[in-house]
Parts: sequence; C-alpha cells; structure tokens
Amino acid sequence: MIPVDLRLYGLVDPTRSGGRDPGSLAAAAVAGGATLIQLRDKQASTRRFVEEARLVRAAMRGSGVPLLINDRVDVALAVAAEGVHLGQDDMDARDARRQLGPNAIIGLTIKNEADVDSAPIGAIDYVAIGGVFETLSKDNPDKPVGIDGLTRLIGRVRARRPNLPVCAIAGINDERVPGVIGAGADGVAIISAIFMADDAEAAARGLRITVDRALEARGAATGSAA
Repeated sequence: MIPVDLRLYGLVDPTRSGGRDPGSLAAAAVAGGATLIQLRDKQASTRRFVEEARLVRAAMRGSGVPLLINDRVDVALAVAAEGVHLGQDDMDARDARRQLGPNAIIGLTIKNEADVDSAPIGAIDYVAIGGVFETLSKDNPDKPVGIDGLTRLIGRVRARRPNLPVCAIAGINDERVPGVIGAGADGVAIISAIFMADDAEAAARGLRITVDRALEARGAATGSAA
C-alpha cells in the first residue's frame, strides 16, 4: 500500500459547489495546497458520474495529487482514478482491493467503536472519522462525535494499526482545524469551507497553512503519513 497524505483532503461535490464546475474547483483546491481530492456525487447517474470524474481527472492532470471516487469502484475503474473512499454500506474494502489492485488507495468511513472493530484494517490505506461536527453537506442520522469522540476513536484505530493515517470529517473550518489535529488526526476532509468559498484556491491555501501549523505544534511530521 502506498503512503497517503491526508493533510488537506478536498471533497468535491457538485451539490455543494455553488453551481461551479467540479473540475475547476478541484484544480483550484490543488493549486491552494490540497493533498488529496475525492469526487462525490450521490445524485448523479452512473454515466454522469463517470463524465464528471473524467473532467476532474483531466483538470488535475500533472498535479501529482491523487483522485479518489466516493463509493463507486466501477467509476474509479472507468476513469483510472487512484482509488475509492467507501462508507459502511458500500462494497467491502477487501473486495474493492481485489478489483482495484494493491496500489490503489482505499479509504473507509468510521463513525463509532463498532465500525473500528469490524473494519478490514489490513485492506485499507486510511480512515475518515466523523461526522465530528454538524454539517449541511450530507444527511447524517448519527450524532456528531465531537472532539472527545474523535480522540477516542483515533485511539481505538491506532490500537489496531498504529500507523494507519486518520483524518477528521464534517463541519470542519479553519477555526476547528487545531482542535481536530490536536486530537490526533493526520489531516482534515473538507467540503464547504473550500468549495463553497468565493475563492476555493485561497480557502484551500489558508486551510493548508493552518493544518501544517497545527501538525507542527503537535510535533507531527507534515509529509505523507506512513
């Protein structure tokens, strides 16, 4: 499995883009310092999702930043994306690994202790824990875990696999970054604070500075997580 840099993980969602093109938004986030991009579109048909993914991939070409596809292993294969991010109700990560191969990046959403305990920990490259805070970006019947819950879940993940990269997701903005990094996260997954901003590149740049400073303050390396 390859190292994954979760410092600033931008989640591009056409429903949370202010009507702007997802390819240009992804490119802007990368220019501002995003280290990983995910395309998420839970409303698109398969054909439309593939078209969007190809546009985003083309816009990111040459950046060196990986593109992941939310949920859909078939779409990731169709556009030769670097990997997928899976939820608890999506394809099992072990099946995704068999389809995508050993070099793909596979992430998994973790919401609670049961998710940690049941996770196919050897088949994934990172976990995203949350929602940490309330968010309008996704319908979520589960209560936010908050900083205390994030700290607890990170500890439980690390008890199973000490070096597995972990990011925090949901409701995170510049002010909340230090708290989640201080709780032990390697980075933050963000939608609205980047892609609903008037200037996505500037928003990403500011967030990346805040993340790197928080990691430095915690004494963590600011390169790729191992």
